[in-house]
Amino acid sequence: MISTLIFVAALIIAVLVAISTKDSMFEGSGYNREFRFLWLLKPIGIFLLGTVLSMVQPFSIERIDAGHVGIKVKLTGNSRGVSNYEYKTGWVLYNTWTEDIYEFPTYQQHIEFEAQQVITKGGFPADIKPTFNYSLKPNAVGDMFVNLRLPIKDVEQGWLKNAIVGAVNDVANGWEVDSVFGHRQSFEAAIVAECNLRLSKWFSVSQMRSNIIPPEALQEAIVAKTKSVQQAEASIQQALAAEADGKRKVAIARADSAETIINASARAKAMELTQQKLTPLYVEFKKVEKWDGHTPNTVVGNGSGSFINLK
Repeated sequence: MISTLIFVAALIIAVLVAISTKDSMFEGSGYNREFRFLWLLKPIGIFLLGTVLSMVQPFSIERIDAGHVGIKVKLTGNSRGVSNYEYKTGWVLYNTWTEDIYEFPTYQQHIEFEAQQVITKGGFPADIKPTFNYSLKPNAVGDMFVNLRLPIKDVEQGWLKNAIVGAVNDVANGWEVDSVFGHRQSFEAAIVAECNLRLSKWFSVSQMRSNIIPPEALQEAIVAKTKSVQQAEASIQQALAAEADGKRKVAIARADSAETIINASARAKAMELTQQKLTPLYVEFKKVEKWDGHTPNTVVGNGSGSFINLK
């Protein structure tokens, strides 16, 4: 930008000089007037000087955007950028021959790494393709630069990548392979905790997804184990159902038995009461109660052998 400004300024000054000295553009008068080429030397010289300065001048200006931290680093001296730096924000003017500007974002960044292989507990290999979000701590940018001396993109694909993959591998080494796929959420939470433990000096990691994929043979073993577990659970459910059905049948049988005993007891009680009521007088009463008052002669005779004692 500064080079452009110098070039434009030189061009404007050359034009102004040419306009202000236009009276000396010609010499002589009337038909004898001749163009003076020496008149061009001054404006052309100013323009060429401005062009050269715009090409070789060392200064540059850069704007540090919101959500970023800028570091102005000295490229000369004994430190050579290792410890001689300044935090910058907004518009920054610097000498490109002796200084450099590094801009680091402090907002959430999303990273996806290519597939890597890790070894789970027991020696089973598995492929992971980790994706995660990270943010750089603003007050730790200078310290990170002192130690790594790299722009953020190089840090992502170098130091940060190695730290993340190393954390994933170390956590995976402590997990059984079936536990990894049976409790993936807890597995990935353990990875995030380990990453933040290792990177907390400069970074904060979140939203980790391991995208772990077991080998084909292990997938078959997991499917077989899942089926066996499902079959065992089905057998348990069937046993519980059979037990419940047996209890139901026992309850029904007990109810039927109780009903039978109650009915039999009721009939026995009724018979007992009936026997108590069957006295000779009561029998005669029931006979009379049923008699219609007629006495056939052919049957009754003199009354001594009749069904009812007429006396």
